[in-house]
Amino acid sequence: MLKTVFDPEIPVNVMDLGMIYKIDVVDSSHPDGEDIFDVNIDMTFTAPNCPAADFILEDINQKLTSIHGVHSVDVAVVFEPEWNKDMMSEEAKLDLGFM
Repeated sequence: MLKTVFDPEIPVNVMDLGMIYKIDVVDSSHPDGEDIFDVNIDMTFTAPNCPAADFILEDINQKLTSIHGVHSVDVAVVFEPEWNKDMMSEEAKLDLGFM
């Protein structure tokens, strides 16, 4: 689902841009047997003052909570390590002309 979240200023999704550093899925299932999960994400932006930050965070939250069983999504924005072009997938580098 994260591959459907795009930085509106760059035509590449946040996964291929290398902006997602960590994804933890915690099983918070209830005794009644319903599968419930909490998703914790560490991510960064291509620049600390990214003007699209709020849009991207909201898009992540909406798309992940639309998945059946996802109860909550917590996104921690971190800047260590600092994002750089080497974090992009090979496909993203090709799409953006870096290869």
